[in-house]
Amino acid sequence: MRELIADYGLWILIWLGCLNLLGFCLMGFDKRRARREGWRVRERSFFIVAALGGALGTVLGMYVFRHKTRHWYFKYGLPAIIIAEAAAFGWLWFR
Repeated sequence: MRELIADYGLWILIWLGCLNLLGFCLMGFDKRRARREGWRVRERSFFIVAALGGALGTVLGMYVFRHKTRHWYFKYGLPAIIIAEAAAFGWLWFR
């Protein structure tokens, strides 16, 4: 696994950076749309972005924009995804 990360590390960082930025921006966009009573982002979309690697950005956006913080599945689900992804990465790295 270390060889894979060494070979594709830059691409992995670009992937994670883009997804985290997307998750952060989605939270801001959805908050703005909620205030203006417009079309909203599906909650499933937030979790898909988080599961693909953008959980940290989505959680940061959640607290920066104070959006979705009362929903228990966002409050506890997104940090659980971060922990699961970190555990999976650690397991693959040290395996």
